[in-house]
Amino acid sequence: MPSITRYVLGQLMTATLFVTMALTFAIWLTQSLRLIDYIVNRGLPASTFLTFVALLLPSFLGVVLPVACFVAALFVYHKLAMDSEMVVMRAAGLSQLQLARPAIILGVIVTLSVYAISLYFLPASFRSFKDLQHAFRSDFSAVLLQEGVFTTVTDEITVYVRERSPEGELRGILVHDNRDPKKPVTMMAERGALVASEAGPRVVMENGNRQEVQPGTGRFSLLYFDRYTVELTDFENAPQTRWREPKERFLPELLNPGDDRRDQRYRLELIAEGHHRIVGPLYSLVFVVIGMAALLAGEFNRRGQVKRVLAAIACVAALEGISLTLHDLASRHVAAIPAMYAAVAISLGLALFVLLRRPARRPQEQMAGAQPA
Repeated sequence: MPSITRYVLGQLMTATLFVTMALTFAIWLTQSLRLIDYIVNRGLPASTFLTFVALLLPSFLGVVLPVACFVAALFVYHKLAMDSEMVVMRAAGLSQLQLARPAIILGVIVTLSVYAISLYFLPASFRSFKDLQHAFRSDFSAVLLQEGVFTTVTDEITVYVRERSPEGELRGILVHDNRDPKKPVTMMAERGALVASEAGPRVVMENGNRQEVQPGTGRFSLLYFDRYTVELTDFENAPQTRWREPKERFLPELLNPGDDRRDQRYRLELIAEGHHRIVGPLYSLVFVVIGMAALLAGEFNRRGQVKRVLAAIACVAALEGISLTLHDLASRHVAAIPAMYAAVAISLGLALFVLLRRPARRPQEQMAGAQPA
């Protein structure tokens, strides 16, 4: 590898790493706020919280890396132009393709990295994340019940425990069940316990009452009981029957949905996600080539660099919008899938054409060339 290529590639790698870390941290921070509820309201240990966040990193990196390498390429090449290093390289006889070679190498490296993330690390980590999240939502015994705190088990069930003995006995229990919005039920008991079952966790309550207001009539109903059991989850939502979301699936599972009812219902969405996994990483290379075409094509003009940078950003933003639109269309119409591949091929072809074409000769040069020797 030529020394100039190594020199520029080193700057590109450093800038890409810095931008990736900055963007990942920003996204990680916003997503972490959504998980704070598990610590504040459910007593989730900090170590498990960090596991949650770590499992989300591949989903961040798959989005951040293409943008990071594009931003890094613009920054480094703009800096080379402003420091007159680009002028020296051109004077040394380097062609536009040779000048763009370090950025293209970076684009290929990032493309391969994003392929590894989208085809393996993303589904593997997101599947573990959803399994862990579902386990803490459904397996109530794994979450600490804080004494004297109303704990939201699910969106429909709230539990209050006045006291919890060292043996695990619950005292002063209140359970509000709103799984049927038309018939919410409140249960109170002197004592009880958490019991694990195949259908999920349940609360066995002793010596209490069940309160309900009849819909329509508004009649209050009070039932006293010696022993009552409340299921905290539905059996159909148990972890072993949980439906896998598109991000949790590997490529063969996306391109060939199963015969499950929900798989058939979301068949187009699954297939579209599979093709997006194939096409999406290529945008890393496309973005870089667009940036190089904007900065290196034509004659060098130090005063026109800002306009070129803005033009590259506008092109990439438009292409990203087209990509998202086509992905959305493909999830509803299978005919849009070829357009996802066409968008990448056409944009890459146009960017290479602009990058590799020779700049037009100035009128003075044409006149000089036409004069006889």
